[in-house]
Amino acid sequence: ARRIEDEGDWLYSPEWWGSQSESEFNGNTVFRSVSDKGNGVISVHAYPSSRPNKVHWPETEKWLQKRYGEIYPGYEHSGSFKILGYQWRVLRFNDNTRQSTVKIMAAYRDTEPGSIFIMQQAQCLAIPYVKSMVSLGLSTIASSKYDLMAAVHGKKRMHILCIGHGGGSLPLFLASKIQGAEIHVVEIDPIVISASVQAMGFPGFSVMTPSGERALLEPDTINEVMWKGIHERLYLYETDAEKYVVENNNLYDIIFVDAYDGDDIFPNKLWDPHSPFLNSLSDQLHPEHGTVVVNLHADSDISNPSETVSYFYQRLLPMGKYVSRVCKAYKDVLIRNKVTRGGKFGCGLGFAISVPWVCNTSLVVSRGFGLTSGFVNRDMVMNTLVSSSVKVDHMLNLPFSCLEYINIKRDCTLI
Repeated sequence: ARRIEDEGDWLYSPEWWGSQSESEFNGNTVFRSVSDKGNGVISVHAYPSSRPNKVHWPETEKWLQKRYGEIYPGYEHSGSFKILGYQWRVLRFNDNTRQSTVKIMAAYRDTEPGSIFIMQQAQCLAIPYVKSMVSLGLSTIASSKYDLMAAVHGKKRMHILCIGHGGGSLPLFLASKIQGAEIHVVEIDPIVISASVQAMGFPGFSVMTPSGERALLEPDTINEVMWKGIHERLYLYETDAEKYVVENNNLYDIIFVDAYDGDDIFPNKLWDPHSPFLNSLSDQLHPEHGTVVVNLHADSDISNPSETVSYFYQRLLPMGKYVSRVCKAYKDVLIRNKVTRGGKFGCGLGFAISVPWVCNTSLVVSRGFGLTSGFVNRDMVMNTLVSSSVKVDHMLNLPFSCLEYINIKRDCTLI
């Protein structure tokens, strides 16, 4: 199939990056609230988007009309959908940190011109590190004797956990591309959840109550038009990540961790090797092909690094002592030091790859990476990833190339 245009390509970033100074180019504030979870002021800013071009709008209006007719047979001609335009929506903490960026479509029905709804564009991933997490995670699990093709076509369930929500672009992208994906999302801050649903077009039907029920008993008409077949497989929980993994007994095929607070810090309890979080996460990772992908800020620094991180690790990982400590903790707990609930000792490997254009590193720990030799080196890992990334591109018809984020010329460090 022909690859569609990548509307989230980094070349469009000047449209939403904005100015650091107070000026008209900073965008319009469409959401603003104060968090009581340590994230400070949470806001969403809107910026005009140049894509998709207006010539493509009628096609999308027809698609919305067709979806309405499928839900209400015979009423598809009772009114028409009209697109108002597309915007970038940027989630910020304390008016500084750009926490998440999505693209939304704004539209209305001409029978209800005062009722405007927004829809996040699921295929659009604007931040390079999110594309890196997707590319590495799916290419790795495809190298682990996991039948990704069956999951893509909905012939088997793929259980995914996302720690940290932001605007929700990662879980929404996965749910839209993988028909068999059932995705649990954990977010500690209710204001972040409200911002994503109200201002960033994330499906409201995904929100769960503390008792484990849907907050909405059933989706409204517009939600069904936009998200039927997708939002039923999204479960967004407002809870602490450690509490969530300690208290449930799920088994996940792949886990994505991207959790930074208002000070842009990755909480210690999410990478402390002695924490209940990591040890419980290990119990919930599939023993044969379980894969964890962690977003790390490669330029982060924490004073007084632990002396337990050997000189070898500090030299091996040219990413700062903080990142090397996180990598070592995840590898040790998830692979080296654990007997899984399947009764086998941990096996697999971990590696880290730098993200193009931004100061981030993607850490991957896999229990089933497809290398038959007992000796593993960087070239073997990269060759396997490159081969799998081509298959993933073909299976999902991605708007971007996984290979761009799994490039042999980029830093790949085995852990």
